[in-house]
Amino acid sequence: MILDESYQLANGVKIPKLGYGTWMVSDADAPVKVKEAIELGYRHIDTAQGYANERGVGEAVKTSGVKRDDLFVNTKLDARFKDYQGAKAAIDESLQIAGLDYFDMMIIHSPEPWDDFRGGNHYFEGNLEAWRALEEAYQAGKLRAIGVSNFEQVDLDNLINHASVAPMVNQVLAHIGNTPFELIKAAQRQNIVVEAYSPVAHGAMMKSPAIVKMAQKYQVSVPQLAIKYCLQLKLVPLPKASSVAHMRNNSEMDFEINAADMAQLSQLKMADYGADSVFPVYSGKRD
Repeated sequence: MILDESYQLANGVKIPKLGYGTWMVSDADAPVKVKEAIELGYRHIDTAQGYANERGVGEAVKTSGVKRDDLFVNTKLDARFKDYQGAKAAIDESLQIAGLDYFDMMIIHSPEPWDDFRGGNHYFEGNLEAWRALEEAYQAGKLRAIGVSNFEQVDLDNLINHASVAPMVNQVLAHIGNTPFELIKAAQRQNIVVEAYSPVAHGAMMKSPAIVKMAQKYQVSVPQLAIKYCLQLKLVPLPKASSVAHMRNNSEMDFEINAADMAQLSQLKMADYGADSVFPVYSGKRD
């Protein structure tokens, strides 16, 4: 069962292969939604300072009835922190808000602040400063692993070449129709686990006739096909689901996409995120 499977990070920490994403889950709803996911067998929960739901996620973790050591909780350092002192204070504040003694992982949410996402400035020095704060918290046992999100290869290289600890994870936008293959392969060669956020393209791929037809061929839902696609690329998908039925469906992976169909899916292009295109990560902006 996929919920029982995991990868091993570069430092030996195990990370479950399938996570439960909490973007746009309110702090008020998080205790119920996250607890429902945990009751179904999810052990990997993904949150962020920017989601403003760390308190609710922490409450769910503490009241789930599952041993803390059996859960993997990841949060993200807000993209605006590009200095050591600000990042250091934010790490401690997240732990306090969540009411947890440690996070299993914390990652830098973006190499650029959101208002300058892919604007051309990579904030190399600022990211090294933020990373130094993460390294310090990691060495102190406040974080069991550290990583990044939305980092391009040049951003990864900055940390790999100048920091003491290399990123263990890079969480990126990756789904059928928008898969950064070169970045993924390079990261995996460097023993960096790649997580896939928005594996169902925030719902946009439900409108793709080619994807719908492929899902019908395998007699699965579009989200199941999308999640399996990521898993077969050795990514860690982080789907969000608002109902228990969808949470369960997203974890039912008892099928295999054949090589020819994987190749076909990998060639699809999807750039229209509809109303969600207002978010920087869906804007299509590149350096």
